[in-house]
Amino acid sequence: MADSILLNPVRTNSRKTAYYNAGRPSRYQIEDESLNLDEMPLMMSEEAFENDESDYQTLPRARVSQRHRGLGWFLCGGWKVLCISCCECLVHTCRRKKELKARTVWLGNPEKCEEKYPRNAIKNQKYNIVTFVPGVLYQQFKFFLNLYFLVVACSQFVPSLKIGYLYTYWAPLGFVLAVTMVREAVDEVRRCRRDKEMNSQLYSKLTMRGKVQIKSSDIQVGDLIIVEKNQRIPADMIFLRTSEKTGSCFIRTDQLDGETDWKLRVTVACTQRLPALGDLFSISAYVYAQKPQLDIHSFEGNFTREDCDPPIHESLSIENTLWASTVVASGTVIGVVIYTGKEMRSVLNTSQSKNKVGLLDLELNRLTKALFLAQVVLAVVMVALQGFLGPWFRNLFRFVVLFSYIIPISLRVNLDMGKSAYGWMIMKDENIPGTVVRTSTIPEELGRLVYLLTDKTGTLTQNEMVFRRLHLGTVSYGTDTMDEIQSHIIQSYAQVSSANGSSASSTPSRKPQPPAPKVRKSVSSRIHEAVKAIALCHNVTPVYESHVNGASTEPESTEADQDFSDDNRTYQASSPDEVALVRWTESMGLTLVNRDLTSLQLKTPAGQILTYYILQIFPFTSESKRMGIILREEATGDITFYMKGADVAMASIVQYNDWLEEECGNMAREGLRTLVVAKKSLTEEQYQDFESRYNQAKLSIHDRALKVAAVVESLEREMELLCVTGVEDQLQADVRPTLELLRNAGIKIWMLTGDKLETATCIAKSSHLVSRNQDIHVFRPVSNRGEAHLELNAFRRKHDCALVISGDSLEVCLRYYEHEFVELACQCPAVVCCRCSPTQKAQIVRLLQQHTANRTCAIGDGGNDVSMIQAADCGIGIEGKEGKQASLAADFSITQFKHIGRLLMVHGRNSYKRSAALGQFVMHRGMIISTMQAVFSSIFYFASVPLYQGFLMVGYATIYTMFPVFSLVLDQDVKPEMALLYPELYKDLTKGRSLSFKTFLIWVLISVYQGGILMYGALVLFDQEFVHVVAISFTALILTELLMVALTVRTWHWLMVVAELISLGCYFASLAFLNEYFGIGRVTLGAFLDISFITTRAFLWKVCVITLVSCLPLYIIKYLKRKFSPPSYSKLSS
Repeated sequence: MADSILLNPVRTNSRKTAYYNAGRPSRYQIEDESLNLDEMPLMMSEEAFENDESDYQTLPRARVSQRHRGLGWFLCGGWKVLCISCCECLVHTCRRKKELKARTVWLGNPEKCEEKYPRNAIKNQKYNIVTFVPGVLYQQFKFFLNLYFLVVACSQFVPSLKIGYLYTYWAPLGFVLAVTMVREAVDEVRRCRRDKEMNSQLYSKLTMRGKVQIKSSDIQVGDLIIVEKNQRIPADMIFLRTSEKTGSCFIRTDQLDGETDWKLRVTVACTQRLPALGDLFSISAYVYAQKPQLDIHSFEGNFTREDCDPPIHESLSIENTLWASTVVASGTVIGVVIYTGKEMRSVLNTSQSKNKVGLLDLELNRLTKALFLAQVVLAVVMVALQGFLGPWFRNLFRFVVLFSYIIPISLRVNLDMGKSAYGWMIMKDENIPGTVVRTSTIPEELGRLVYLLTDKTGTLTQNEMVFRRLHLGTVSYGTDTMDEIQSHIIQSYAQVSSANGSSASSTPSRKPQPPAPKVRKSVSSRIHEAVKAIALCHNVTPVYESHVNGASTEPESTEADQDFSDDNRTYQASSPDEVALVRWTESMGLTLVNRDLTSLQLKTPAGQILTYYILQIFPFTSESKRMGIILREEATGDITFYMKGADVAMASIVQYNDWLEEECGNMAREGLRTLVVAKKSLTEEQYQDFESRYNQAKLSIHDRALKVAAVVESLEREMELLCVTGVEDQLQADVRPTLELLRNAGIKIWMLTGDKLETATCIAKSSHLVSRNQDIHVFRPVSNRGEAHLELNAFRRKHDCALVISGDSLEVCLRYYEHEFVELACQCPAVVCCRCSPTQKAQIVRLLQQHTANRTCAIGDGGNDVSMIQAADCGIGIEGKEGKQASLAADFSITQFKHIGRLLMVHGRNSYKRSAALGQFVMHRGMIISTMQAVFSSIFYFASVPLYQGFLMVGYATIYTMFPVFSLVLDQDVKPEMALLYPELYKDLTKGRSLSFKTFLIWVLISVYQGGILMYGALVLFDQEFVHVVAISFTALILTELLMVALTVRTWHWLMVVAELISLGCYFASLAFLNEYFGIGRVTLGAFLDISFITTRAFLWKVCVITLVSCLPLYIIKYLKRKFSPPSYSKLSS
C-alpha cells in the first residue's frame, strides 16, 4: 500500500501537538510527533501503548477552547460555528433521550416496574397530521431552486414589482407542490397502514385469570406472553417455558441477523420444571436484565426465585433470550417481556430512513445558484446603464423578476417527470422481471456508483450447502464417485450384522485401543470410520412434522419408538454446513433419526438403530475454530472423542501427515468450505480423569474460560486424522460474471457479512470477488490501540491484496485510526468484513461517504441489511428467502443479484445521461429567452418592460417546446447490448462529465449567441416592420429550439418526431388564434399580429435566415467534433 500514509494516532496540526506535548513525559512525544511509524512499536512497550490509550481518550480538550478568539476569528467563520453550536444545544435540549438503564422485571407484574418504559408500537412514519404540510414544504424549499421561485412568485403581489399575470408564476409552482404533496401523502398512508397492521397483531397474555388476547402495541415490560409456532415474537423476552419436552425450541432469526439457520434457545430451568403454566404466578421471581444494547449476539442477566430457601439464582445468557422480529420455529413458548418499543434490539439496530437526494440534483442546485448570481449581475448592469435614475432599487428588483426565466421553474417539473419515466422503464424491462422502483427521486444515482457494499448470505449465495468432496489422504471422492462410498458403507454394516448375528452390536467387532494401530487400515474401514464420525460429530437436531390430511401440525416428540420416516424429517442446526454433512451421511445410508440433550440415534442401511450417549459437547467458537463431542456407544460402552474444525486449528492437533495442508489449499481454491475430521478413543479411566478436571475448571471463579480451554486442550493431542470434507455454498445464478462486470466498470465491491471469517473468505474466492492471482490479507484480531497500530503497519506494506477483517477488529481500528484505515482499505481491490452487526454495516457505508465523497450502493436481502440499505446513497433490496423487509426498505427491489448488472450499466447510464441533457436543455431554454429580453430592454432605453406577454411565456415552456424537450428522456447514446459488453464505459459516468461547470458554460455561450442572433437578426432584417418584432423573434425562437432538440438527440425514436410535429402544429395554430398576444409590450398602439404579414414570402425567408444563422454553426461544430474527436461510445457504435 502507499508507504507515504502515516498512522498518526491523534490527527492534529503541529501547533496543537506541541501544545499537548508541553509538560508530558517524553514517551508520549515519541508517538505524537510525525516519526517513522514503522519503527515506533520497537521504541515503545505494550505498557506504554496501554497508558497512552487512556491519555488518548482524556486529552485536555477544555484548555484548547481557551485560545484567543478575537474579532478576526468571529468574522472569518466564528459566527457560523457559534450559531451551529447554539442550534445543536437547543435541539439536544428539546430531544434529550432518556438514559437507558438496567432493570429488574417481576414475572407477570408490570405494575411493579420502577420506571416507565416505551410503548411497544412500531412507527415508521415520517410525519403526523400536524407536521405533514410544514415538513413537506420544508423538504421542498430547503432547495435554493424552489425557494427562489417562491420569492419571485410572492413578489408579484406587490403592484410596483408586478411584471406579468400572476398565473404565469403561481400555476407552475402550485403544480410542483401539489404533485409532491400527493406523492408524499400516498407514501405516508402506505407506511401508516403497514405500521397499523404490525401493531394490531394479537397475542395471548397470561394473567391470574387465564389467557387474554392483547394487541402487540399494548404489551408492557413484565407481561407473560405466549407465542405460538410460526408467530413473530412481538418484544424482547426471556424464555421461561416451552411445550417441547426437551426444554428448548428453535427460532428463525433471518430478519434480525440475516442468517437463515434456526437457532436453539433454552428455557430457564427453574420455570420449565414448574408443573403447570399457572404456577408462574404462584412463585415470587424476577429477572435482572442489563441495559438495552445494540449487540444482538450477547446478553447478561440473572433469574432469581425468592420464595424458596435458599433462593434460586440462575445466570441468563443469549441462549435464554427471544428477541423481537424473530419467529418461533418449533413448539409454543412463554416468555417475560424485558424490553419494548425503542429499546428492543431490532429497533436499536435500525436507522431512521432519510430523504435521499441524488448527486445530479445537488449539482443542478449549484448551477442554479451560479445562474442566480448571473441574473443579479445582469440586473445591476441594466440599472447601472440607466445611470441609477429614479427609484433604481425598485427597477433592480423588476429586472431580477424580468430575467427570472434564466432559472426556469419547468426544470423541476421536467426532471421529476423524467425520473418517473425512468422508473416506469426500469419496471417494464423484460430482462429484469420483478424489479420495483420504490424511490422515484434517485434513478440517476444508479449511473454514478463507485462503491457497492453487498451482503453475502442470500445475496451472493443461495445459502444452500452441497457436499462435494471427501478426501481420505490417499483417495479422494467427488460427486461422481459417491456411489462407491455408499456401497462401502452398506457392505461394512452387512459384514458386522452377519458376524454378530442377532447381537445388539452393529459396529465392526474390533475393539479400539487408545494408541492408534500402526497397521494400515483398508479403504473400506477408513471410509466407514470417516462417515460415522461425520454422522456423529455435529450439533444437528432432526425435527419431525406429522401430516394429517395434508395439514402440518405440531412436531411430534422424537422418541426411539417413533416412526422415523424420511419424508417428514427436517434437520435444524445453527450452521447450514452441518446440515449439509448430515444430509450427505443420510444419502450414504447412515441416518440421524433422533437427538436430545443427552443422546443421539443413527439408523444403519439395514434399518438398525444405534444409540450413542452424549457425555460432553464443546461447541464451535470463532476463537477455537473447532467443535468436539465425546460419545459413549450404548452397545459396546466404547468412549470416543470426535472433533472437526478449520484446517488452521486442526493441523497441530492431528497426528503428523504430509497431505492435509496441500489438499485443504486445493479445495479452498475450488471455492469449497473445508472441515478436518479427527477422532480419539478414550478408556474409562482417561475419561473419568478428564471429567473431574473439566467440572472443576467450570466451577472456578477466576479465568474460567482459560482453565476450561486448557483442560479440553489436554485431550486434543495426537488425534487420528480421518478425512477432510469439502462443502460448497451454492452461489446465486451468474454471480461470477456479474461481479466481473461490476469490477470492469470501475466499481469497488465490499462484502459485509455477519458470517464467520473462514466462510466469508471462502465465498470471496469462489464468487471471484477476489481474483485467483490476488493475495488475501487477513487482519489479525486486535483489541487495543497498540495491536491495531502494529497490524495496520503490517497491512500498509502489502500491495494489491484483498483485505479480510472482523467486526471487532474493525471497531478498534475505527476508534483510533479511522482516517488511516479507510484510506488503506479504499486502495484494496476488494474488502471483506465478517462478523458485522447491522449497525456496523451502516457505519461502514457512512465512513465511505464521508472519507471518499463517492456514491455508495448497498445491496442485501435480510432485515439485518435494512440499516445499510437506508444509509447508502442508493439501496437495492433482493426479494429472497429471508423475507421482504430489505426489499421494502430499499430504493430499488430486484429478484436476483445478476439483475444489478443491467440495472446499473443500462438504466443507470440512461437515467444519468438523459437527466443531464434534459436539465441543461431546460436551462438553455430559459437562458436564451432571458438573453433576448436583455437585448430588447437595452434597445428600449433599459426599460424594465417584458418582451413576451402572459400566455406566450407560459406556452413557450409548455405547449410549444415541452414535448420535444421532454422526449430527450427517450434518447440513448449507447445500445443496451453495447453497455453490457463494454462495462468500462461506466467509468466515465462516475467522473460526472455529462453535467459539469464546463458543459454548463458551453450551454451558456450557446444561449447568449443564439439569443443575440435572434434578437439582433430581427432588428436588422425587419427594420421597416419593427412593430411585428414579437411575432418575428418568437417564431425564430420556437424553430431554433426545435432544431436544437434535433441537434442534441443521439438516437432517434418515433415519438421524438411526433413531439416535434405536434409542437410545430400547436405554434402555427396559435399564430392564427392568439394574435392579440403578439404585440409589443401590453397590447400597445393596436399592434396586433397581421395574418397577411406572416404569409408573405419575405417573412418566411427572413425567419429562416435568422434561424439558420443561429443553428447552422452549431451543427457544423458538432459534425467536426464527432469527426476529429469522437467520444468513446461513438467509436464502439461505429
